[in-house]
Amino acid sequence: MSTAPLRVLFVSDVYFPRVNGVSTSIATFRADLAAAGVETTLVVPQYGAAPAVPDDERVVRVRAGKVPRDPEDRRMRWGELLRTLHELRDRRFDLVHVHTPFLAHYAGVRFARTAGIPVVETYHTFFEEYLHHYVPLLPRALGRRLARSVTRSQCGQVDAVIAPSQPMHAMLRASGIERPIQVIPTGMPADRFVRGDGARFRREHYLPPDRPLLLYVGRVAHEKNIGFLLEMLLEVRRSRPDALLVIAGEGPAREALAAQVARLGLDREVVFIGYLDRERSLPDCYAAASVFVFASRTETQGLVLLEAMAQGCPVVSTSHLGTASILQPGCGARVAPDEPAGFAQAVVGLLDAPDRAAHCGVQGQVYARGWTSALMARRMHEFYAEVCARAKMIPLSADSAGTGEPDERQACLDS
Repeated sequence: MSTAPLRVLFVSDVYFPRVNGVSTSIATFRADLAAAGVETTLVVPQYGAAPAVPDDERVVRVRAGKVPRDPEDRRMRWGELLRTLHELRDRRFDLVHVHTPFLAHYAGVRFARTAGIPVVETYHTFFEEYLHHYVPLLPRALGRRLARSVTRSQCGQVDAVIAPSQPMHAMLRASGIERPIQVIPTGMPADRFVRGDGARFRREHYLPPDRPLLLYVGRVAHEKNIGFLLEMLLEVRRSRPDALLVIAGEGPAREALAAQVARLGLDREVVFIGYLDRERSLPDCYAAASVFVFASRTETQGLVLLEAMAQGCPVVSTSHLGTASILQPGCGARVAPDEPAGFAQAVVGLLDAPDRAAHCGVQGQVYARGWTSALMARRMHEFYAEVCARAKMIPLSADSAGTGEPDERQACLDS
């Protein structure tokens, strides 16, 4: 392997201040890849508000417009994106790494083919299972076929695919993806293991110091199955009427969930607290929780499970897709049934047995240390080197992997 540092161009349709798993994954990998000697330049949208943490000099923002019916995201202007990438051509990148399947994909592929360098893409999102939430008039079966068709097309345009978990690897293969696929999860940075101040969090958010607190952290989106957690809370309160559910995050399902809370009579038992600062408030939030609860069916990895474990917070979760790769024997988590009463029983079992809950928390923290971000970055570095070496043996042609132009099917997903 060459000792010269690799230069990698990251392209993504989302990044901070937009908070989600993709933004977190990009930031985590960039920090640890830099320590491993990989130089990354990141091209992302410009949002209306400046990020809480200023960008470094290798983050390039592209002018972007609002996305209809989606106040959180921004859509980069196609011409501006192409001009921005053209201006970066003299940096002589070794590889392009695309992180999202919208305009970033097509622009990234086009740049790579023009430059004669390989391109890889991380498949962060399982579109088949959540497209129907955002295009309700589209029949679910048709939406799945459309999403799978776009996935096959896009994965066929890159040199290799990165899956965040083994179940996602299997799903991509089942979808007909024939390109090389490497499983590389997002890891936990060392600072995520520094214990937060739970008492401070409760004081700052006016939460009673002695009430058992169930916690959900993540995007408040329809595909996250948060409504299930509200139904589960009803069951928990049959034996633990003092239980409180805190929902940390924002997203398009907030209004619908607030209506469900009112309908179920849980106004005093559910607290929405919005986004939290990752450096202080989020660790404090995990430390304040009695149990972390999660029921999403669409996670490609389930990074928040590891975040909770790193803070020593006991976890109760269903096991679907990416979360199944984390919820392994010895992880300390309780895998719960996918129905409210059974899930609630697992939660109450920990609330009623503090010693058992503490043991689960310690187990989880030890387990999470096997998912350190430095280790995952080393694996990514090795993967980049392998892809670059393979590209030198197999010359790339401009049309070997598609045109790098958005097609009509993608326009449907991007509307």
